Amino acid sequence: MTRYVDEDLQGAEFRECDLTGSRLIGVVMQDAVIDGLVTNLVVNGVEVTEYVEAELDRRHPVRVLIRSEDPADLREAAHRLHAGWAATIERIRRTPGIERRSVNDEWSAVETLRHLVFVHDSWFRRCCLGSTELFTSMGIGPTVEPYRGAHGLDLALDPSLDEIVSVREAQAAELETWLDKVTATQLAVPAPVPDDDVWPPYARGRSVRQCLGTVLNETFEHHRFCGRDLDLIEAQDTA
Repeated sequence: MTRYVDEDLQGAEFRECDLTGSRLIGVVMQDAVIDGLVTNLVVNGVEVTEYVEAELDRRHPVRVLIRSEDPADLREAAHRLHAGWAATIERIRRTPGIERRSVNDEWSAVETLRHLVFVHDSWFRRCCLGSTELFTSMGIGPTVEPYRGAHGLDLALDPSLDEIVSVREAQAAELETWLDKVTATQLAVPAPVPDDDVWPPYARGRSVRQCLGTVLNETFEHHRFCGRDLDLIEAQDTA
């Protein structure tokens, strides 16, 4: 384990880092931001994860639906997520050009939507339906090889907002149509992930419900990130 003693880490940024088991002892941490998969976090002797999760559920009730095993709740979750994104897209349209702006090295709105195109193709069509079709070319997937530009992805594409939204609308409709018919029994079976070397390589052995959960969680979390960044951009423009 790397130890930092009497170091000045003011303004440090840890991005896509695994800090599991990290210990911060005698530190000064003011105006800090932690955003990620956080569990069993103890601050000054108090386990705070439950407080954080409860507050997130209060702010975003759709999270409770996403965790449900009831197909009716999952249908409602998908509906709310779709409606939330529709409202955000209308917000984006009111400020032409904002969809391609980013802050703090995060994805822009169009990049976020293109990533969700990829999430639907990989975690829903491939993992829930067992599809072996190529991914939608405009999607943005992982940055690691050999998956970065594989299975139909075209990294040279630069689609318009309207083109991306059209694809996402079709995907949302496909998901909601499937959810209208799926049963709890069907959700509980092993995911029919094709036996080949295509993303996501770690989906095998998961249930259909677990793969669906990834789709819904990604749709929710990236909507939260997108709204956060739009707020920051608009605040910069009015400063």
